[in-house]
Amino acid sequence: MSFDPSPEVRHGVNLGVNVGGLRLKNPVIAASGCFSYGEDVQGFFDAGILGGIAAKGLSLAPRLGNKPPRIHETPSGMLNAIGLQNVGVDVFVEKKMPFLRSLADTALIANIFGTTIDEYTRLAARLDAVPGVHALELNISCPNVKAGGIEFGKKPAAAAEVTRAVRQNSTLPLIVKLSPNVTDIVEMALAVRDAGADAVSLINTITGMAVDLKRRRPVLANTIGGLSGPAIRPVALRMVWEVCTKTDVPVIAIGGISSARDALEFLLVGAQAVQIGTAGFVDPSVWPDTVDGIARWLQKEGIEDVRDFIGTLK
Repeated sequence: MSFDPSPEVRHGVNLGVNVGGLRLKNPVIAASGCFSYGEDVQGFFDAGILGGIAAKGLSLAPRLGNKPPRIHETPSGMLNAIGLQNVGVDVFVEKKMPFLRSLADTALIANIFGTTIDEYTRLAARLDAVPGVHALELNISCPNVKAGGIEFGKKPAAAAEVTRAVRQNSTLPLIVKLSPNVTDIVEMALAVRDAGADAVSLINTITGMAVDLKRRRPVLANTIGGLSGPAIRPVALRMVWEVCTKTDVPVIAIGGISSARDALEFLLVGAQAVQIGTAGFVDPSVWPDTVDGIARWLQKEGIEDVRDFIGTLK
């Protein structure tokens, strides 16, 4: 299932990139969990403008997620403990893929998770045969579920084990989504690369919590959740920089990106592409505005190809 879209030329700038074998017409991807399955944004903008869409995380069976309250606004960010609610892979293939498949030159990245290695491998094998799925994003880093992904994302050996198993069951480009809640992000990136990952995406949310002082109880029913939004961007930028400068692993950057300028900072330190999530809850136009803003800034700087800018931090 080859996917080779023509690089997008916008404002005279070539925006096409290649991330571990996954070709994107531009480097802007909608992050998993914040974009649902794409149809919801059509009233705001054409989802086909994006280089890629990382669909909402998928499990083998439908999942209800955690009890509410599941979202809480924080200064410059958001805590969520959704608990990976999703329709399940069969409903996804039957009811969500037709729309996603219609976005012919936008890459579809299926984000998958499980509580056992067997669940991950069965999902990978199932999606490997689905036309229109162009890559897998292996979520081993969700902090707000009781079991499963985060356990694999804590230690290099465990991360490598699940990556290797998925690699053996899929021919698609394999992206492993890494957790910031580890001692050494570089060690994690190298472990999954050696196990067969084609790229990594980082960072996932940072574990956090909030309390209701009057009620003297946690705000979230799950007690803890994942912190996202601008508050985590400096942490994400540092971790992306570390992986880009200390390894040869292609990186998709995630973490508090809210504008073209934010995205350009991650590209500057070496990321091949970026994912935008939480900012879309504030303003859905952040996705198309970022695509356009990257091109406009590069044009102003006299740079005709985004690849000539990536990784040029002095």
